[in-house]
Amino acid sequence: MPSDTATLPRAEEKVRQLPPYKVILHNDDVNEFEHVIRTILELTLLNERDAILRTIEAHETGASLLLVTHKERAELYVEQFATFHLTVTCEPDA
Repeated sequence: MPSDTATLPRAEEKVRQLPPYKVILHNDDVNEFEHVIRTILELTLLNERDAILRTIEAHETGASLLLVTHKERAELYVEQFATFHLTVTCEPDA
């Protein structure tokens, strides 16, 4: 007897099909490096080295790509970083 669940897409496959969005950290003249790095570590799965590198990149160039995810999660990151007074935006990963 065929199983109905065999024809349903797995949740992670469905997520992969969603259009990707970039989550971008923007430099500001207000927050200290330590605050930015701690916040990245708290809100994302990035390790300390990557958090430091992205913080430096944002400082030196004005912006740094933190990660790529689906739109709803990207928008959630924007809101979460805002609660820590950091500017993060999201945009389609074209």
